[in-house]
Amino acid sequence: MKKRVHDLCQNRLLAALPAEERERLSPDLELVPMEVGQSLYNSSSEIRHVYFPTTAIVSLLYEMDDGAVDEIAVVASEGIVGIALFMGGETTLSRAVVQSAGYGYQMKGQVLKREFHRAGPMQRLLLRYTQALMTEVAQTLVCNRHHSLDQQFCRWLLLRFDRLPSNKLAMSQERIANLLGVRRGSISEIEGKLRKDGLISYHRGHLALIDRVGLQARGCECYAVIKEEFDRLLPKPIAT
Repeated sequence: MKKRVHDLCQNRLLAALPAEERERLSPDLELVPMEVGQSLYNSSSEIRHVYFPTTAIVSLLYEMDDGAVDEIAVVASEGIVGIALFMGGETTLSRAVVQSAGYGYQMKGQVLKREFHRAGPMQRLLLRYTQALMTEVAQTLVCNRHHSLDQQFCRWLLLRFDRLPSNKLAMSQERIANLLGVRRGSISEIEGKLRKDGLISYHRGHLALIDRVGLQARGCECYAVIKEEFDRLLPKPIAT
């Protein structure tokens, strides 16, 4: 099997930097593996590092006092984990947990703060990304309030597949249910309908996208709103 080559340009933000800026920052960016279940930071803890995922997907989670957990957004190769650091908060009420294993580039928090305050290309990219991420958080809350679970699940799947290097997702029904804050049986029922209609396949924790157009038609407008805002605010990803 051919060994995968890792490159800073696999992250959309890093790829959008001028070449000389990316080269200058490369010594401060360390490639790290990101394993399923790994906590990159916890609620109210000091953020010491930020992460630019390349092939991993990270969930931003809010945990209630009763232990219930809701996913409010996801971060993958389009963005950065740890925006509170350069927004001046140093800590955040959310948790960042790896949901799909892969790799990313780690940078010390103080280095990122230094770059942000240079008011150069990195600052402009980070602010535009933060606006897009805020749109995703807001639209997710609206979707969860006003749309059916079937529609929410379609939006959730489409946003996942947009951020994966393939049309395959390794995730159990139980984990999906936990992220959406519903019963496992509800997810099993919806997946069964989507499989029957030829939109996805699912077998023992491995889900594959078959018909993207059909899945989008089955959902609500929230997926398109989020995608269009990311495409409007961020440079297009580099084709690989």
